[in-house]
Amino acid sequence: MNKTIYFIANWKMNGNHNSIKEIERVFIFFKKNVIYKFKKIIFCPPINLLSSFRAKIKSRLIDFGTQDISKININNGPYTGQLSGKMLKDTGANYVIIGHSEKRLIDEDFKTIKDKINVALKNKLKIIFCIGENLSQKNKGLSLKVLKKQILSSLDKNKINFNNLIIAYEPIWSIGTGVVPSNNYLYKIYGNLKKFLKEKYNVNSPVMLYGGSVTTYNVVTLREISLISGFLIGGASLKSASFIKIIKNYFK
Repeated sequence: MNKTIYFIANWKMNGNHNSIKEIERVFIFFKKNVIYKFKKIIFCPPINLLSSFRAKIKSRLIDFGTQDISKININNGPYTGQLSGKMLKDTGANYVIIGHSEKRLIDEDFKTIKDKINVALKNKLKIIFCIGENLSQKNKGLSLKVLKKQILSSLDKNKINFNNLIIAYEPIWSIGTGVVPSNNYLYKIYGNLKKFLKEKYNVNSPVMLYGGSVTTYNVVTLREISLISGFLIGGASLKSASFIKIIKNYFK
């Protein structure tokens, strides 16, 4: 295997300043185990932790991202509660999660997501763009229709650069439930998405990840799907032991 495999830790609303120990353990492990060559490790902690974590972990082995960005493309101004792209770059973030189902549920519609993606691109932040269908949509056979609409409504083909975009498929019905789609289901999803992206955006090799109840056990099965280039990991990324074991089990 010689393609880059992404392991992205989405800490959501978890962690404190002592949690740096978990990242330090991950750093020490990979510093000692150089055999894991073709992997990219990205931590996305809450914004209040990002700057101090980035300052303490200065290494090419680990990168950092943020969980949100303002849709307003202004460096600063009278926008209470907003964090501009420039501010996020100043924290040391190189990536940003956009379109996650938990954010869609609260305050992100298609226009907001598109605006945030364009702001991130202008500020040279790489995007982790999340898509996913809910259980009702899946049961009605609408999964691919929903995913394609999310992509078309959010990615401006005249502006998007797929070198700076990662697509993370996270079926909403799987997140935090322990229920993971079958490999046959995922083969269909990723195969159709690759074909769709080629037709609509002329991209041959999109980077597509899987997220949704990823564990140390099911990663062994998920790794069989060649179109999956890594994982967006939630709860299992909070502790270094489980996060490291996911990566070890993928490559063993």
